[in-house]
Amino acid sequence: MPDVEEFSADAARAAAAEGRLADWVSEFLASPGSDNAELAVILGGRLRRWEGPLRLPLDRLHRLAGPPEAPVLCPMDDDDWGDDVDDIQDQVDDGWEPPPLVVSWRDGQLVLEDGNHRVEGLRRAGAEEAWSVVGFETDEAHDRFLEEWGPIGDG
Repeated sequence: MPDVEEFSADAARAAAAEGRLADWVSEFLASPGSDNAELAVILGGRLRRWEGPLRLPLDRLHRLAGPPEAPVLCPMDDDDWGDDVDDIQDQVDDGWEPPPLVVSWRDGQLVLEDGNHRVEGLRRAGAEEAWSVVGFETDEAHDRFLEEWGPIGDG
């Protein structure tokens, strides 16, 4: 798992206040536990503006991977998730708050870029929302997001 304090919602909030949320996202994605430095490069080149962290409803996220009963693009067997999801669920049940999800706003949808295991662990633990950071390709996309979601706050 990534460093709890360095990659917590509070750390993301502090990075946002300092105007370095994009750097925080890149550092998080490259960290052990996420191990997704390639995604950091891709998102860094595509998403120009970041907001958050804010709490987003899990059922509004368009997920890449997950169990067959979840709204996902690529359904997976529970066995394919390994022990990661079970571990996350257990930790959430014990009061752990996972790092914020990395989400992009595309064509009026919240697309989960990083955090499929965390979302599933949270969902199994009974959570309905999760801390998230949201990336936007343009200022216009950001404005459309605000029109639908209202002023961005921290939940």
